[in-house]
Amino acid sequence: MRKHQHFIIHKPYGYLSQFVNNQTKRKNKKLLGTLSEFPEGIMAIGRLDENSEGLLLLTTDGQVSEDVRSKKVEKEYFVQIDGDIPIEAIRQLRAGMDIRIHKKTYHTLACKVHLLDPAPIFKERTKRIRDKKHGPTSWLSITIVEGKFRQVRKMTAAVGFPTLRLIRVRIGDMQLDEMQAGQVIEVDAFKLLSK
Repeated sequence: MRKHQHFIIHKPYGYLSQFVNNQTKRKNKKLLGTLSEFPEGIMAIGRLDENSEGLLLLTTDGQVSEDVRSKKVEKEYFVQIDGDIPIEAIRQLRAGMDIRIHKKTYHTLACKVHLLDPAPIFKERTKRIRDKKHGPTSWLSITIVEGKFRQVRKMTAAVGFPTLRLIRVRIGDMQLDEMQAGQVIEVDAFKLLSK
């Protein structure tokens, strides 16, 4: 029986969280397989959309994928939003709210949200966000246990503060820490599953 392999990766902005481009309209997409050599059968656990960055777990073990995507494992995001967010909007995010996913209404679970002050420092993205002359921004930490399609972006938009930059910094006990964009590290299953 072959031994399963597991990796953590800092997914850069502009990459799809997949290894095969199944889009027919845009064939020049950047895929994870261009960042490193990966074993056959590798899959991303959950996804980060093309415009999002940060921690992504990869595995050849489907059971590990199921375990990590379960509601037992927290996923934490640092989110730069447009404007100075008031405490009432933060309370709304914490309590859960209705968002639209694939033309259906979904009520998000209660989650952990707090303002990051001072703002975290990350390297500038390959595509610049915007200049300070366009107004203030805020950074939030949002920790959820679910992972619906573009959920965090839809949540911040629902309270009137669109997401400008989204970086996943933690999955369970796995941390992004000082990993550089595009960096890949192989890990063992025990570390991957620690909660």
